[in-house]
Amino acid sequence: MAKVIGIGGLFFRSKDHVALSKWYEKYFGIKTVGSGEVWKTEAGTTVFAPFKADTKYFSEPQQFMVNFRVEGLDEFIETLKADGVKIDEHREEMSMGKFAWVYDPDGNKIELWEPTPESN
Repeated sequence: MAKVIGIGGLFFRSKDHVALSKWYEKYFGIKTVGSGEVWKTEAGTTVFAPFKADTKYFSEPQQFMVNFRVEGLDEFIETLKADGVKIDEHREEMSMGKFAWVYDPDGNKIELWEPTPESN
């Protein structure tokens, strides 16, 4: 039976796509198509969740928010903060793991999630 087996890419606009690509590679290790390599993710949970149009979970002009699974969330946030990346001071810890939020140079809110072993 034919079926979708995963996300094959994420495509979005940027005011300066070259600089933004370099930012994502530097801080998140994500290779872009232009680098000659592709980013390979580790297997794990992926949540696909459309939100109501008037959600306050991320800012109104932003049409989507990426959630990255991370290891060592607290250390990762400290590394980003030390380098001047905009960090949301709000944090959450739930049964599924720890959450934090940062912003890319275009102002897009990004969710970082350190899943519990049971959630991954």
